[in-house]
Amino acid sequence: MFFGEFEHSVDSKGRLTIPSKFKDELASGIVITHGLDGCLWAFTKDEWVKVAQKIAALPNSNESARKFKRYMFSGASEYIPDRNGRVIIPQKLREHAEISNEVVIAGAMDKLEIWAPHRWSAEQNSVTEDPEALIAQLDNLGI
Repeated sequence: MFFGEFEHSVDSKGRLTIPSKFKDELASGIVITHGLDGCLWAFTKDEWVKVAQKIAALPNSNESARKFKRYMFSGASEYIPDRNGRVIIPQKLREHAEISNEVVIAGAMDKLEIWAPHRWSAEQNSVTEDPEALIAQLDNLGI
């Protein structure tokens, strides 16, 4: 399970150092792809297989499902962290998430989310700017 928030740098070659807390869990591989809300998603290889199977099972007869499949699989890149615990974030994914030289890595239970700091700040603010609306939405979800 991934949790916590970490600030890290991306070097000029697009390499990101994985937080030391997660190095062992990700040592056998990491899959990075487009996320929703303007971030990137990073999965362990095992978790990616589960997610990929669910996505692949979506009906090709549904336009939204086809678009989501393209979105998720076209951006996916698999890496084994180097001996320093670094992985490369491809340029297209960095552009998608507006990532330059700094990132926020946020644990999201089954995955890590990789955010540009300005987007992470906006995302956090969106949660706290209208707490009553959030409470109502969570209530609708049974939380």
